[in-house]
Amino acid sequence: MSLNPELKSINCTACGAGLDILGGGRVTTHICSYCGTALDALDNYKTLAKFNILERPETPIKIGAAGLIFGVNYTVIGILEHEEVWRGRSWKWVDHQVFSPTHGYAWITLEDGHLTFSRRYRKPVGWLSAAEVNHADTRPRVRAGGEVFQYYDTSTSAVIYAEGEFTWAPRKGQKTTTITAMSENAMLGFSTTNREREIYHTVYLQRDELFGFDLPSGGKPSGVHALQTMKAGANAGFVTKAGLGCMVLCLFLAMIMVLQNGERAATRQQFPVAELPVTIPFEVTKPGRLTRIDLQGNGRNSWHFLSVELEDPEGEVLFESGRTVEYYNGHDNEGSWSEGSNAASLAFFPPTAGIYSVTLNLEESGFWAPSVNRASSPQRQMTVVNLQIRNGVSSSFWLVLLALGFGCIGGLPMLRRYLHNRARWRDSDWVDEDDD
Repeated sequence: MSLNPELKSINCTACGAGLDILGGGRVTTHICSYCGTALDALDNYKTLAKFNILERPETPIKIGAAGLIFGVNYTVIGILEHEEVWRGRSWKWVDHQVFSPTHGYAWITLEDGHLTFSRRYRKPVGWLSAAEVNHADTRPRVRAGGEVFQYYDTSTSAVIYAEGEFTWAPRKGQKTTTITAMSENAMLGFSTTNREREIYHTVYLQRDELFGFDLPSGGKPSGVHALQTMKAGANAGFVTKAGLGCMVLCLFLAMIMVLQNGERAATRQQFPVAELPVTIPFEVTKPGRLTRIDLQGNGRNSWHFLSVELEDPEGEVLFESGRTVEYYNGHDNEGSWSEGSNAASLAFFPPTAGIYSVTLNLEESGFWAPSVNRASSPQRQMTVVNLQIRNGVSSSFWLVLLALGFGCIGGLPMLRRYLHNRARWRDSDWVDEDDD
């Protein structure tokens, strides 16, 4: 302890500047904010070492600032800036040591605008070592406090700036290796400095969980922090359940409608292509209900455009349309392949009951020329075409489309949660062997 526990301020023994005493009895070192001298708080603040004065890190949290964290009063007593350099890249963050007369010492860390809160972890937990990580075939895990923490990363950082009071003696360039493991809501940091080992428990600080400390209003953190929870809407759970429930209902109704295949308006007929055009009469008994014309060819590696003309019971042309029937197959260096279909269909709503007629004709046809890397099977022109007409069929198209819409609505919160979780783990240095 310092010689006088009631001491509230001192003069730096190196430069004479006035310094406030903010920390408790465990403070061992006080680094002058003006000259950078490290003073021994246990021996009348004698000079220990000289910290080269560098540019003070940018942080809105100053020494002496006080506030509430999770309902506990803390005062900032020291500032440390760390830097990690790896493969030519550099990361910096600022640790603020805080002190509470009732809850002791802790840290507020500022990185890319994100704030986290760390305390020493005193509960029983096994140590996660670098050797264990390096020899693990699957992502290492540790259990602590009823939570499962999965390995996140290993980092080695150096102290590049220090100011204020600390419970140990920081030194410029002093390196700390930390292995972190993360659960859904917290991190465990297994830190090693020289021969000292400590475990820290870290949680994310939302701005509404932090009061005071003279923090400016506004300001948006950069990116997604590994410990940052996703801010879901108040009704996100209901939207997910309602959307996915409606999707399942629509798909169920769509399956029922698919089974309602109507009745034949004309029996299945087959015509040689050489006899086209042909006209086929058929009877519609359910006007206003969907009627479908199905076509089936037998070509291979060829395409055929069939024109379709429909006349109503009065002999008036209702519409002229057409469908392309094409089928290709063959093999390449990846194996057999096939594309297209010899089947095609078109549907319409007959306005009245009666005898309709459809005229079918082959207008164009041709063979397909394969690319250099693809070989096709023998080519064959279509020789026959099959036609079938059904009246009163049901279409599941709109129900499937509606199901997709409900699926997007219900799945959006899940997608956001997935993308957020992926962003949380993005900077983890663990690589699964399957990804190599």
